Amino acid sequence: MSKMRDNLVLEQLKKIRTEQSAARDRDAEIFMRLSTIESGIARIATSESGNYSEIVQDRHVVDKLRDRVDIIERRLEIAS
Repeated sequence: MSKMRDNLVLEQLKKIRTEQSAARDRDAEIFMRLSTIESGIARIATSESGNYSEIVQDRHVVDKLRDRVDIIERRLEIAS
């Protein structure tokens, strides 16, 4: 009877070990996917910051052009 109980306990422990191993594999895959997602988000953020920088530079160029047009209009006395 004791031998049978020991075998049942051992089998249960083997099942637990197998499930635990599967859980570790699943966790490793989840961490890998999460890392990939985080890297992708970082690339997007970097790209977006570059885009914003270009927008700011373009605004400065437009402001300078607007100032130059204002000066030209005043000199030609066509300013409204």
